[in-house]
Amino acid sequence: MIITRPIRVGCSGIARLVSAKRLHSHLTSSSSDELSHFNELAKTWWDVSGPQRILHKMNLLRMDFIQEMLRSYVPIPPETDIYVPGYSLDLLPSEISQQIVHEQETYRDEQLKQANLRALDIGCGGGILTESLARLNYIKSVVGVDLSPGVLEAASFHKLLDPITERKITYELKPVDQVQEKYDVVTMMEMLEHVDYPAEVLIQALDKVEVGGWLFLSTINRDLISYFTTILVAEHLIGIVPKGTHSFDKYINSKELVDWIGKRPGFEVVSVRGCMYVPFKGWVFCGDGTTGNYLAAVRRLS
Repeated sequence: MIITRPIRVGCSGIARLVSAKRLHSHLTSSSSDELSHFNELAKTWWDVSGPQRILHKMNLLRMDFIQEMLRSYVPIPPETDIYVPGYSLDLLPSEISQQIVHEQETYRDEQLKQANLRALDIGCGGGILTESLARLNYIKSVVGVDLSPGVLEAASFHKLLDPITERKITYELKPVDQVQEKYDVVTMMEMLEHVDYPAEVLIQALDKVEVGGWLFLSTINRDLISYFTTILVAEHLIGIVPKGTHSFDKYINSKELVDWIGKRPGFEVVSVRGCMYVPFKGWVFCGDGTTGNYLAAVRRLS
């Protein structure tokens, strides 16, 4: 007999019914309506001027965020010749501080090249982010998982156009709870707002992260600004996002997410950053992530 009970975390956006005994694939899956919606978009997934154009633009910001986090957390041992001052670089003349930053970034880039990181892209869709990850010279391989056969077919076809992505990427039709291995980098972008049980999906995503590894995710705050920008304007007024893509009641506030992850031993929310789409410019970082869209970086410490 399977007993279900709610997770008590004091946050309506994440707390949903979960299994007290074991995890079930249907709890980490999108609803049938969601899957049908994305299957219908499969044929236009790689049309940068089509229904997914906003996602293609957002991908640039996502990659900047991921690379910034990975690079900034590469340690610089004391025995190296790289200078790491114990005070703010703002106290130094700009020419000197810029030289120090350049040397540090060069060292970190060289270390990353030798890292051979393994990545997992959960809810990979047509592979927009998956392919970008595969092109990084310090990513050894990427596994993309999704539950929409149509978008995975589009992803599998598109990766054949690039010998780098063809060699590095593996796509699999499965829910996240059926992924057996752990990875250095796990990404879950624009997915939590499309599932019925976000707590289950988060539990599984965190479980797939190696110690010292990262989970990168993005989703949407549940507020009036988000409703206005992502549903009323984006879907109904100017049509840059297909109608039916978002459901307001599935949005999760960043504070709810941070509080929930903070109660899980061994994990630390390193950064939460707001972002927004600016017409004629693209996606830009803005604010502390408490309104509208946001990106989050979570690191596994133990």
